[in-house]
Amino acid sequence: MKYMMFVCSDTAPDTDTSDWPDIEAWVAENDARGRRLDGDALAPTSAATTVRVRNGELLVSDGPFTETKEVIVGYDVLDCADLDEAIEVARAHPMARSGRLELRPFAGPDGTPA
Repeated sequence: MKYMMFVCSDTAPDTDTSDWPDIEAWVAENDARGRRLDGDALAPTSAATTVRVRNGELLVSDGPFTETKEVIVGYDVLDCADLDEAIEVARAHPMARSGRLELRPFAGPDGTPA
């Protein structure tokens, strides 16, 4: 099952001072096991553009639409057997401690998880 893992900042990071996982090691392991299909960091929100159409009018604005302290900073596309495996993959990601990770299955043609 494919999952989009949104890598997000968070205002309340983990306060544990033990060693944090290494992102390069996490990427290498999950690439080698075929669980990570794609992923990358995103440019800061100052580089974002929001596009909306309201009453037929195109509205384009700089940055994210909402003012929030938690922002998407990257993504990974995962291919896991099930949600439990996806959670274990996310748990080992360094941003699980300093940010938060949102897992969302890709939808099939009928809108249900594919």
